[in-house]
Amino acid sequence: MNDDWRRALPAEAFTGRGRVLLSRASVPAALLAGGAPAGAQVRPDGAAAVDLMLQDGAIAAVAPAGTLAADAALDLGGRQVWPMLVDMHTHLDKGHTLGRAPDSGGTHPGARDATSADRRAHWTHADLRRRMDFALASAAAHGVAAMRTHLDSHEGQAETSWAAFAETREAWADRIALQAVALVPLDSYRGDYGDRLADLVADHGGLLGGVTRAAGGAHGDGLDDIDDLLDRLFVLARARDLQVDLHVDEAMRADALPHVARAALRHGYEGRVTCGHCCSLALLPEAEMAETIALVAEAGITMVTLPAVNMYLQDRQPGRTPRWRGVMPVAELQAAGVRVAVAGDNCRDPFHAYGDHDMLDTWRQAVRTLHLDHPIADAPALAGPVPAAAMGLDAGLIAPGRAADLMLFDAWSLDQVMARPQSDRQLLRGGRAADSRPPSYARLGG
Repeated sequence: MNDDWRRALPAEAFTGRGRVLLSRASVPAALLAGGAPAGAQVRPDGAAAVDLMLQDGAIAAVAPAGTLAADAALDLGGRQVWPMLVDMHTHLDKGHTLGRAPDSGGTHPGARDATSADRRAHWTHADLRRRMDFALASAAAHGVAAMRTHLDSHEGQAETSWAAFAETREAWADRIALQAVALVPLDSYRGDYGDRLADLVADHGGLLGGVTRAAGGAHGDGLDDIDDLLDRLFVLARARDLQVDLHVDEAMRADALPHVARAALRHGYEGRVTCGHCCSLALLPEAEMAETIALVAEAGITMVTLPAVNMYLQDRQPGRTPRWRGVMPVAELQAAGVRVAVAGDNCRDPFHAYGDHDMLDTWRQAVRTLHLDHPIADAPALAGPVPAAAMGLDAGLIAPGRAADLMLFDAWSLDQVMARPQSDRQLLRGGRAADSRPPSYARLGG
């Protein structure tokens, strides 16, 4: 196949109907349910040489390369094929406010204040829908199958944001699976607003969440009653059978994570809690880190690291080069049996000035930042099956019976996937050739 390989995709074959064979594909074994099929050749980078049979928009069979045949076939010649990826920590309500919101200075307190000002001034139902739709159009063009967004749910804002999200979720249901989490400072649960918010979240099928700091405060300060507040949150969640997803310790020095883990154990919430950020964990003395990680493992907490945003925000001081990376100790967590995912977080807003809702780009950044390579074979799982399992979704894996939601790359190995942005990727949704062009910024007014 020559350099114009994408032209070889016969439009009449990739309609989502009938049988179509993708022969001689190279798929990371970490993205194949059950790993590489018996008899398939596996490269040193962990990619398996396979044939993929598509039928009526689903994957009908996965077999060693060269063993399947069909009248309609595309010989990929060893090119990489991935499932669409999963972004389990985003902020669709904040996104694409850069230039409109006050300048944040690139710091966490500055971003918090700038976002609050923008929220008070602009976050109407129409504004939220417009920006969420743009974000999802971007994600869809990059091959994202599912997203979990945190929604600022302050009193006076929550009803508007959740209603806009509900409409957006329905509008995008056939392209991207969406979940939402309530995001408020933890002390917001002290009064009766906690009950009202939990009811709202339950009505929308969401998750209960928050950030382990006080309103207007910083991580590590101002929550002397953190255990009482966590108990209050878990009681509200259990009464409504809601899972919990928290922003935790997004600072160099903060110690909420052990409190969250103990609360999960107290309330029988093992396996039903997600914690994002946890930046300070990487800076603990080794013995204390190991003790905290063991507690996290016991509580069955899913951890989400957000390298692009935390490298942008953490340890930023004028005229000084940052001294640390702002990410959690992924290798140590995985070694303890903790489920860890990577995610995109903020996009073109005061918390992160850049991004395009591209989980492949997020994954590539994470591999470099966290040294998930050498070997790289297991790394793709952190953006596919791991977050999908945490979200309870059939996504992020290639397997018979699953939708033929695929990304085809002009790359033969994982190092080649890493080396280029793969802006020419070809998407198949339900076996149908899909548009991979991101929306024009003109949709946001330029």
